[in-house]
Formats: sequence, C-alpha cells, structure tokens
Amino acid sequence: MNQLDLSGGKTDDCTFCKIVRGEVYAIRVYEDESSLAFLDKRPLFPGHCLLVPKEHHKTLGDLPPNIVAPLFSKVQLLSKAVEKGMKAEGTFVAINNRISQSVPHLHIHVVPRRRGDGLKGFFWPRTKYKDESETTEIQRAIRAAIEEMTKTE
Repeated sequence: MNQLDLSGGKTDDCTFCKIVRGEVYAIRVYEDESSLAFLDKRPLFPGHCLLVPKEHHKTLGDLPPNIVAPLFSKVQLLSKAVEKGMKAEGTFVAINNRISQSVPHLHIHVVPRRRGDGLKGFFWPRTKYKDESETTEIQRAIRAAIEEMTKTE
C-alpha cells in the first residue's frame, strides 16, 4: 500500500519519508513522535542539521496549524543544541518552499555559525526598494493577502 501525503500524492519516493521510516540511513540527532532531526549529508558547516515533520508536508504553507507550534519548539531546541554542541556563536535557521527545495518535504535547516565563517547573509543578491511608494505598494499587497487569508479561516 502506498503512503499518501495530504494532497493525495505518493510519498513512497520521498527521501525524507524513507529516512523517517528507516528505509534510508541518516545520522539522527533527535526524534520524537512527530519530528526527526538528522545531520545534512552536504552540510554548510559541520553540525548542519535538518528537522522534518514525520508526516509528509511539502512546504510550510502545507503544514497543518496544529503542527506548527510543536515543530517550531523543536526548531528552538535544535538551534540551542547545535549552538551548544558545536560551540558555535549562533545558528542560521532557514526553510525553502519549492524554490531551492532539493527534497519536496518540509525541512528546516539549522546551521552552526561563527563570526568570520564565510557565510554572507542570504544566499542570493540583496537589493533595495526604488522608493517609499514601492514599499507602500508592497506593504498593501501583503496586508491585503493576509486579510483575505484570515477571513477564510
């Protein structure tokens, strides 16, 4: 029988689902009933971990609201543990949704950071807004989208 995600897609081929089920090896650093953290096999720095929900959800937007708080409490725990365990000065926590998401299963990167480690801000070019009217227009568009989404909940 094929395991299904909430949108009806098969998860049999999902690498992270296979890791959760123990079909693919990963170096696990934390596990509870709903989440799993393991070392990234291609780390930015040693100690770079991935935290995944055990249920298959492709993006943060697909994550059911009742799972958000428990998952992010584990992000907080893992961030503190990576910092302490790796004797790092801080951590970088990131999620890709679709773009640059190498595995279409929600995963949160927790990366140890040190001053001068060579990682420069974000991984893409930074820009500036043209002027205040552009920022106001963008602010309105995002606020309107939030209002629309919260009215339907």
